[in-house]
Amino acid sequence: MSARKKKLINKPENILSEMLQGFAAAYADIVRLTENGLIVRRQPKAEGKVGLVIGNGSGHEPAMIGLIGEGLFDVNIPGEIFTAPGPERIVEGIKAADRGAGVLVCVSHHAGDLMNAEMALELCQMEGIANVEIVVLYDDISSAPKGHEPERRGTAGLFFVWKMLGAYAETGASLADCKALAEKVRDNTRSLAMALSAGANPITGEIMFQLPDDEIEIGMGVHGEVGAGRHKLSTADATVDLMLPSIIADLPFVAGDDVLVLLNNSGSLTLMELFILYRRVAERLEDADIRVYKSWIGQYATTQEMSGFAISLCRADDQLKQLWDAPANGAYLKMVSQQS
Repeated sequence: MSARKKKLINKPENILSEMLQGFAAAYADIVRLTENGLIVRRQPKAEGKVGLVIGNGSGHEPAMIGLIGEGLFDVNIPGEIFTAPGPERIVEGIKAADRGAGVLVCVSHHAGDLMNAEMALELCQMEGIANVEIVVLYDDISSAPKGHEPERRGTAGLFFVWKMLGAYAETGASLADCKALAEKVRDNTRSLAMALSAGANPITGEIMFQLPDDEIEIGMGVHGEVGAGRHKLSTADATVDLMLPSIIADLPFVAGDDVLVLLNNSGSLTLMELFILYRRVAERLEDADIRVYKSWIGQYATTQEMSGFAISLCRADDQLKQLWDAPANGAYLKMVSQQS
């Protein structure tokens, strides 16, 4: 199960700029590419609403460029491949997102992302840019034990925050309330990933990690970070049975809970495999009397062509259900109003 090292690119040094140009051209009705390399909403949200910003290393598409638009983020600051954007770039993104009610910068918890966001906040203070907050997001149960949640990595389950926070900001909620909502969704979300095989860095061609053909790794991070342990390759049902109980126990999710479910494709699994996996997830949740409110299955946060997937659960109360069902119009997330 070796990684696909052949890539259809031009010059490696142009990967990011050419990717962004192509994306902006393909979805010109939703986003635009600014002169300084930001992806922003084609139609900015109304004045007086909180602006939402996220920066990330590229190579995880459609995250985060695919989640810019109405009911989602206002600005994405794309970094180089697997590299967080620098503080000055984040400040540019904050300025672009400001609609007069403050700006919330969402930070997927990785050392570089957090450090650069905190430095950007200091730069904002030095420039007299007020009413800016950061919220640190994490969900990966394999990266730190229960009771040490703030030490965990941000992975695919942050999808729930991205969607519901975007909807909440559209309502005119304050900056403080938007931050509290993001933390609420984060604290009700748990994820665990697995890998069958590695991806390759599109610039260097370097394989991210080595994994024997008869083994899987549980708990891989979105950059190929080491997981929680290796196991022998088994069936789809056995793999879900290995992963899901740990997710349920960590919050814990309990009988009677309503949950949102994300099955995220790390890059190269087929939909056939994902549906077989989801079948088992649904069966096990039903056995536990945990009700699935809505589910999403597909590529939302990838690691190039890494073969694997993540299971994410988010406990949803009435407020979160309403925000989940709210309209959204991003290149890779479109939802129409659920109201009759």
